[in-house]
Amino acid sequence: MLLDLGLVAGGIALLAFAGDRLVDFASALAERAGLTPAVIGLTVVAAGTSAPELVVSASAALRGSSDLALANVLGSNIANLTLILGVTALVAPVPAHVQLLALDYPFALLASWLTLLLCRDLAFDRLEGGFFLVSLAAFTAYAVLASRKILTKPELDEAAQAVPHPAAPTGRRPVWLILAGLAASVAGLSAGAEVLIRGASGIASALGVTERVIGLTIVALGTSLPELVASVIAARKGHSEMAVANLVGSNIFNLLGILGAASALSPIVVAPAAAAVDCWVMFGALALLAPLLYGAKRVSRAAGAVLVAGSLAYMASLSL
Repeated sequence: MLLDLGLVAGGIALLAFAGDRLVDFASALAERAGLTPAVIGLTVVAAGTSAPELVVSASAALRGSSDLALANVLGSNIANLTLILGVTALVAPVPAHVQLLALDYPFALLASWLTLLLCRDLAFDRLEGGFFLVSLAAFTAYAVLASRKILTKPELDEAAQAVPHPAAPTGRRPVWLILAGLAASVAGLSAGAEVLIRGASGIASALGVTERVIGLTIVALGTSLPELVASVIAARKGHSEMAVANLVGSNIFNLLGILGAASALSPIVVAPAAAAVDCWVMFGALALLAPLLYGAKRVSRAAGAVLVAGSLAYMASLSL
């Protein structure tokens, strides 16, 4: 049991470090390719923070651990919308971003609804995974094009501030070094995922609980660390409006990219509890944000406290 806990802690630490470096190098490569900092902030950074979830779910699917693969995605999305957004709002109230209201949130709601419907037959096959991957590519292309018309100059500057320092023009590096860093980061993510999955499976066996419960709690929280760190830092720097945009964008990538890739690699068997409870919790958490985002136009500290309490209550119910 102690060894398994050590593996989980080590795996989470390696995933967090490798995921952070992956965002750095991917942003630097995108900048060298000619993408503007604003576009990088709206696409590369949001996708990069979901890299730990991608590697863990893909590895779990290939190992035949469908419960863990799906629970990691659903649990990470639930954590993003409740615990991480709530903690961010406690640091500083989170105003609604223009692109969030016009594009990201409606699309995230649609992606969550489709996931809920497709999981009702207790299977997520390769065709459905391929459909999700194509949808992600189409959404990303549309988001880049739409951002030029939807976002104002100050809002584009805010998006650019999400780009890490190595991607700045003054931080240019040789292409070969950037590619080597990317390769090393991917290797670190793979190793961290393998260690985390082994530890999580061991804990599940020792405690007599399902991989679904471990995936929704320990694994989901561990792989969500990049989003938590990025959101809290953004809030402390006075850019909390980008935090909620990154979290919702991460949810879209988790569903369409990670669930799509994992099921394309190996069809996922959906646990009845995941279809009957977890998918609805994820969709409900997202739907309940609508009055805050479109009505109050922000997530206040009081609302953040409610979100954190709801997240803790949900995880407590899983332990029971």
